[in-house]
Amino acid sequence: MADHDHPHDHDENHDHHHDHPHEDGAHDHPAVDWRDNGVKVIPGNSLDHNTAQTPGMDRAAAINHARAGAEKIWAGTVTIHANAKTGAHHHGDLESIIYVVRGKARMRWGENLEFVAEAGPGDFIYVPPFVPHQEINASRDETLECVLVRSAQEPVVVNLDIAPVEAPEEVLWKDPIHR
Repeated sequence: MADHDHPHDHDENHDHHHDHPHEDGAHDHPAVDWRDNGVKVIPGNSLDHNTAQTPGMDRAAAINHARAGAEKIWAGTVTIHANAKTGAHHHGDLESIIYVVRGKARMRWGENLEFVAEAGPGDFIYVPPFVPHQEINASRDETLECVLVRSAQEPVVVNLDIAPVEAPEEVLWKDPIHR
């Protein structure tokens, strides 16, 4: 038989460095104490409410530098009571992601909060830097519960004095990749 009839023969004597990570010198650096510098679990009942607030909502920090050693992101929760809304605000140069866990969120945004969109459980909301916005609990009887992630540690909250337009324009999201 010719060599090309046995495509796997060449593997028998091949040295698989990736099968033995300890033999390639990758672990010669000083040992890291992964127990204290590894994964952190922050129980939901021990979040820190001592963070920047906006009237109408309750923010609580879960992941930040002080609590978990995070360097580049911040995460926590936001709760808005039934039939309540926040004051208009923005978060400076930070990007924010809101994940709706329970309830119905109505987001208003723009110079006069002239745009509106709604999100429910399982939906993600992206808020770009400097966008004036307002979170509204669209339910009359259910608390709105969300998870919030920000792109940096600083608790930047710039509360704004905006007189909102009465009938905002509804904006439906369209995926720019899948038209």
